[in-house]
Amino acid sequence: MVPLGWIGGVVGLILATAISLYANALIAMLHEFGGTRHIRYRDLAGYIYGRKAYSLTWTLQYVNLFMINAGYIILAGSALKAVYLLFWDGGQMKLPHFIAIAGFVCAMFAICIPHLSALGIWLGFSTVFSLAYIVIALVLSLKDGIKSPARDYTVPGTPTSKIFTTIGASANLVFAYNTGMLPEIQATIRQPVVKNMMKALYFQFTVGVLPLYLVTFAGYWAYGSSTETYLLNNVKGPIWVKAVANITAFLQSVIALHIFASPMYEYLDTKHGIKGSALAFKNLSFRVLVRGGYMTLNTFVSALLPFLGDFMSLTGAISTFPLTFILANHMFLEANENKLTSIQKLWHWINIWFFAIMSAAATIAALRLIALDSKTYHVFADL
Repeated sequence: MVPLGWIGGVVGLILATAISLYANALIAMLHEFGGTRHIRYRDLAGYIYGRKAYSLTWTLQYVNLFMINAGYIILAGSALKAVYLLFWDGGQMKLPHFIAIAGFVCAMFAICIPHLSALGIWLGFSTVFSLAYIVIALVLSLKDGIKSPARDYTVPGTPTSKIFTTIGASANLVFAYNTGMLPEIQATIRQPVVKNMMKALYFQFTVGVLPLYLVTFAGYWAYGSSTETYLLNNVKGPIWVKAVANITAFLQSVIALHIFASPMYEYLDTKHGIKGSALAFKNLSFRVLVRGGYMTLNTFVSALLPFLGDFMSLTGAISTFPLTFILANHMFLEANENKLTSIQKLWHWINIWFFAIMSAAATIAALRLIALDSKTYHVFADL
């Protein structure tokens, strides 16, 4: 909202919702293409195009998931830092320290939860944590907005910088709605598979986006162009309430990160033949070394460049645009080439080229933002 303003932000969020629903619906309709269920996105791409496309899609997915994980570690570290400052204002610990703590907790969680289906009750906790954060952030933002004087909603920056930030914001918008792993998430869905996937998508992109809208619009309304990337840094209220909100944000980030890291864990487990009891010495030591190593690398990158908004822009540009929009449209075109009319084919090609241009432009914009922030804050910055 800050780089787009009221009109651009509202229109952008709604458009991103619509095009994300459309792109994910295309993927859902291909879930049983050729009479086979494709429970991994890369399997679907490989089935349609061949082995090289399988590898390319997995590479894009890996980049997407790695960047998502980095974003969650930064978010978890920011939440821990916020709690620390509530009780020890002026302390010596900085954001990189909290990112390291968050990374360690995420690694321990990954070691203790051997596979995605083992999350079990943690998914229930995840729902509670999300609702607590949403309610507290919304209520405190509304309270501050009512009491605050007139806010400045002017989009900051020079005319040139506004162009880059607007393009970068478009990548943020698509990143907020898409994972690049729809088939993996819906792998255990009941029959009829495609129909139930469509029901889930319609629910997610209607009812499911309402909390996002509420917190985003309330936060921007309350604080205007001074709204920070991490909204809880702006809110005022009882210390214990803010502490609860930040702790829930931290815990939810740990659980959410594990979900988005699971495709990599599953790939590594399968490749190295990890089977049987999760507590077997071989399996446990493998998780400690491999998952611990993966999270160490992810945590290092997060602490090195802890620019959450920039990470979102770059992830949207280099992986979300290609995975969710370009590839989805082209796969649907290839799979239904003999069934589509000329107008329908033209429509998909327009989508492919438009999002390819957006991906290239957003990548340049995101790299520019990271370069500028790196000059301003230096590596291992305390934001």
